[in-house]
Amino acid sequence: MIDFSFTYLYMTIMAYTANDFKKGQPRWCPGCGDHFFLASLHKALAEIGVAPHNTAVISGIGCSSRLPHYMATYGMNTIHGRAAAIATGAKVANPDLTVWQVSGDGDGLAIGGNHFIHANRRNINLNMILLNNRIYGLTKGQYSPTSPRGFVSKSSPYGTVEDPFRPAELCFGARGHFFARTVATDGKHTIEVLKAANAHKGASVIEVLQNCVIFNDGTHASVYNSAGRAENAIYVEHGKPLIFGKEREYGLVQEGFGLKIVKIGENGITESDILVHDAHCEDNTLQLKLALMGNGDGFPIALGVIRDVEAPTYDDCVSAQIEEVKAAKKYHNFAELLETNDIWEVK
Repeated sequence: MIDFSFTYLYMTIMAYTANDFKKGQPRWCPGCGDHFFLASLHKALAEIGVAPHNTAVISGIGCSSRLPHYMATYGMNTIHGRAAAIATGAKVANPDLTVWQVSGDGDGLAIGGNHFIHANRRNINLNMILLNNRIYGLTKGQYSPTSPRGFVSKSSPYGTVEDPFRPAELCFGARGHFFARTVATDGKHTIEVLKAANAHKGASVIEVLQNCVIFNDGTHASVYNSAGRAENAIYVEHGKPLIFGKEREYGLVQEGFGLKIVKIGENGITESDILVHDAHCEDNTLQLKLALMGNGDGFPIALGVIRDVEAPTYDDCVSAQIEEVKAAKKYHNFAELLETNDIWEVK
């Protein structure tokens, strides 16, 4: 006979709230995008339901990298650019641990760029959050790898003469299998994206567009509020047509090797003519085109899960290889290892 009262009590105890993941008082500037994202992460983790003691949040150096201090989980605030390396070691050594890596655009793509691409290439089962405000905030306003050409900052007083990294392009070029984008102020959407990243087995990259109110205020102004997103963004969802606009009056169609914006109802265009998003397609050609839209090209910025493809993970392969080697060996512990050599009995 099942004791349903006990079962209900057990399920109630195991249900988490955002407060179960909160710790400390965040020390970010009022209005910083990190506040918005942290609140969404707390809520997402509660809904995902992995216990705090089975979760680790690992960061590098920067404003966003203070985030582990405000998580009631395992966490490490490591050194500049090395979050992916530490997170990799934590995951491979502890396969059952859910690992979230948090980096800014400078920490993650400048000094940490090499680790970023190899974590994607190896497909390590990490949730890699890239908080992108296009500036170095902690060191007081130098341009970063995602700052646009011509950007004026303390380290580029006459404007940068460099083209920026586009995180999606870097992820896809490293053979990444999951890429999503959200806006820090869009809490409900951010939670859903984080849950999708956690559900993906392998390296997942989540680009979070956020604002730095002190050194780069307004950098994502076109999509930072709901009205802006209604006009300048497109929410992509696997299996759904690529439709956008305040009245959902526009859509994307393929034209040659590129994309084209059409208005539904004009020139005989119906919803059936609109491209349907396929996040699971192994060929990333159209996914990359979606991910790169919105850079002054007249197209909306794509938000949501853009790519989500299954592939073998590094940590699973390492664990399987260890078991395979162990099974083929004549010894399975140190005592047996010693016995594989010559043994003398001294009397």
